[in-house]
Amino acid sequence: MWLDINRRPQHMAIMHWVWPLCGLFGHLLVVWIYLSVGRSQPETHHSHHEHHDHHHQMQHSQSPSAGSVLKGALHCGSGCTLGDIIAESLAFLLPSIPLLFGYQSLFDDKIFAIWILDFILAFGLGIVFQYFAIKPMGNMSRGEAIVAALKADFLSLTAWQIGMYGFMAIAHFWLFPSLFGTELVVNSAAFWLMMQIAMLCGLVTAFPVNYLLIRMGVKEAM
Repeated sequence: MWLDINRRPQHMAIMHWVWPLCGLFGHLLVVWIYLSVGRSQPETHHSHHEHHDHHHQMQHSQSPSAGSVLKGALHCGSGCTLGDIIAESLAFLLPSIPLLFGYQSLFDDKIFAIWILDFILAFGLGIVFQYFAIKPMGNMSRGEAIVAALKADFLSLTAWQIGMYGFMAIAHFWLFPSLFGTELVVNSAAFWLMMQIAMLCGLVTAFPVNYLLIRMGVKEAM
């Protein structure tokens, strides 16, 4: 997929990061979505205007297409993915970090403190990703683009994290202790497999929110 993206550059440069990052958890599903609705056609004068007209229509459409909503949700999910990888790795390599986010003082279980760090990093990266999606599309100042990115990403990211946290809570508190008699720890293949499934759950919960955000014009169609 990475090679194909380099051969067929995306209309939005930020999507060059979105597809590979989402491929880390979505694998063949994300490849299929990319080939179905995300792959750019060779650029011609006609195709450039066709893309512009399609984007203009989507901005004013009452019902965004499933492909547009999927791309919007995955765009959000890429920031979540990168943020969660960084947060989980930092918390493992520097055990004092969860203490800064309430472990032992507010929470008995470290997972809740890490989730706060997850959300902060994912939200920050999501704003950056959203900014670079919005800024090239309109005549906005930098400040206006940041505000638009905040509006577009907050609900989408929150919906994604709800799905992700929900599944990880099931895996952490019930699935592994009750069924397998073991703890789900970050330095195990099982943890990262569960994280991949959790991200897919995040895609499911973020899809309807992205549909509404695009339909209402809060988020740009992609």
